[in-house]
Amino acid sequence: MFTGLIAHQGRVRELRREAGARLTLQCPALCAEGITVKDSIAVNGVCLTAVEVDAGGFTADVVPETLVRSNLGALVPGDGVNLEASLRLGDRLGGHLVYGHVDACVEILAKEREGQGWRVRLARPRTLAPMLVEKAFVALDGVSLTIAAVGADWFEIALIPETARRTTFGIKDTGGIVNVEVDPLARYAVAAVAEMMESRA
Repeated sequence: MFTGLIAHQGRVRELRREAGARLTLQCPALCAEGITVKDSIAVNGVCLTAVEVDAGGFTADVVPETLVRSNLGALVPGDGVNLEASLRLGDRLGGHLVYGHVDACVEILAKEREGQGWRVRLARPRTLAPMLVEKAFVALDGVSLTIAAVGADWFEIALIPETARRTTFGIKDTGGIVNVEVDPLARYAVAAVAEMMESRA
């Protein structure tokens, strides 16, 4: 479980293709916090398990399903990623509950300055549309954000300068691909209503 508050960025050291892939990241600041083998770490919002850890970074295995569902398969050495260690019992929940289970990848359609921050428009898949509504939480590349506006096939988020500085959104631009995880509460609510309507049909 995660909060969507990104404390660190890492860099891809290696992505080695095997049955799925083995991803090695450089992130000395995160490792200095004491992560160990078997710890869960969100990488661009994807929950991965550390299988090797050293002072400079960690390695995680990535299964084929994750490569299909997320943008991790497109990473190359030198790419930046958002990192968050898993929530511990008693930690402050400053964002929203993020599971690290990516629903889809979406494209950044536009990114424009808005005051000191940014306004970012992203594609809104039909399958996720009921859960991507105005004022709902959404995790984008692991970052907890609030949906500011919605159209038929798009949604927008507003980035404050601090979020742009601390995350990869500072360098991502139009055409970039972002991992999306909808708010778990919205997912359960939509599923419950759909099941109720089906039972009444």
